[in-house]
Amino acid sequence: MKRIALETVIMAALVFAAAPLWAASPIGKWKTIDEKDGKAKSIVEVYEQNGKIYGKFLEMLNPADKNKVCDKCEGADKGKPIVGMVFIKGLKADGDEYTGGTILDPGSGKIYKGKLKVVEGGKKLKASGCISFICKGQTWLRVE
Repeated sequence: MKRIALETVIMAALVFAAAPLWAASPIGKWKTIDEKDGKAKSIVEVYEQNGKIYGKFLEMLNPADKNKVCDKCEGADKGKPIVGMVFIKGLKADGDEYTGGTILDPGSGKIYKGKLKVVEGGKKLKASGCISFICKGQTWLRVE
């Protein structure tokens, strides 16, 4: 009986110890918040593919933005609908951050060196991008 109780305690401790690791994943759905006006702009999905992190727009929350296309984008994304567009590409785990890939701002068409970091126990995601020394960032909220 003592052995079963000890095994149960050990298993519970392992589960609780691993919980922060699960929470630290950026994978899931997020509500983007505009850094200028603080309003929710879209719902995005962050996912893993071939060991790298990607993100795409699932929904634009402003009705006027629902059918927008990326007029300022270059290359294959030019003129494509923003909803469904993969705008986070190729990030890899780097300690407690995800770096090494890019983030596209469809409003400006600019492509930034991207970085994601899960904060507040997995409730928020800090997304940022830099071109040279010019950086932009947003804090997104996890969609339950």
